[in-house]
Amino acid sequence: MKIAGVLNVLKPAGMSSHDIVYFVRRQLGIKKVGHTGTLDPYATGVLPICIGKATKVSQFLLNERKAYRAELNLGYSTDTQDAYGEILKRSEYIPNEEEIREAVLSFVGEIDQVPPMYSALKVNGKKLYELAREGKEIERKSRKITIHDIDIVKIEGQKVMFDVLCSKGTYIRTLCVDIAEKLNCSGHMSFLIRTQTGDFYLKDALTLEEIENIEKEELPMRSIDDMLNEYPKLIVDDEYYSLIMNGGKLSMTKTVKVGVSYRIYCKDEFLGLGSVHNKEKQYFLKMDKLLVGE
Repeated sequence: MKIAGVLNVLKPAGMSSHDIVYFVRRQLGIKKVGHTGTLDPYATGVLPICIGKATKVSQFLLNERKAYRAELNLGYSTDTQDAYGEILKRSEYIPNEEEIREAVLSFVGEIDQVPPMYSALKVNGKKLYELAREGKEIERKSRKITIHDIDIVKIEGQKVMFDVLCSKGTYIRTLCVDIAEKLNCSGHMSFLIRTQTGDFYLKDALTLEEIENIEKEELPMRSIDDMLNEYPKLIVDDEYYSLIMNGGKLSMTKTVKVGVSYRIYCKDEFLGLGSVHNKEKQYFLKMDKLLVGE
């Protein structure tokens, strides 16, 4: 039996996202395993892991909204923007609670963010954190990100805990540093847990110990087509199965929307994503991503 699906893993602190991939690969005896977006080694939380054929849809999960609980510690900044780096600067000034609330909430909306040097982004084929470890710092272009919502959980002295819902590509470490700079003081991220990625939630995530103790055939995985349920479903007659599987074009009526991606089903089997095209008033279905077979 070939296993395919997406597993919601609770990543512990101290392990990289690749470490989790290696763990799942070894535990299940499956080579095709991949994650859906790097989570910092010292961070914990939701890390969806694609297994088998599901690795073909990992890029669709990268675009999902993400939610975190983070703690900003005011008082000093570090080179890694978290609690594990070398201290760069200290500041004695700590703003009051009202000032902190105003600064934190001002980041809701579309903002520009400069990726940190200690990140997995590549420049000329080399990861930024590799350059940073060599003592190098290069100019990075800012990127548009969206902070959909911020909820301040508590403020205790120089520590600010908050929940944030954000778009892909958001660095919470950098968000913490930017908030501190807006308050005219130094700061860093002292704690981070990812509580949600798309439809994956912390309450449903499995620990590594739980994964070890569950038979692999019984692991609660999300199916591939369930991961793509934002796309409308299109059922094709059984007689066209071979045509579709061999990359052929299937004539369609005008009632199907042109340019829309559909989840294609045939013979009660999910085949993948396809879209309808119009050429000289002739409508046809073409598979964009075949998700059956190995």
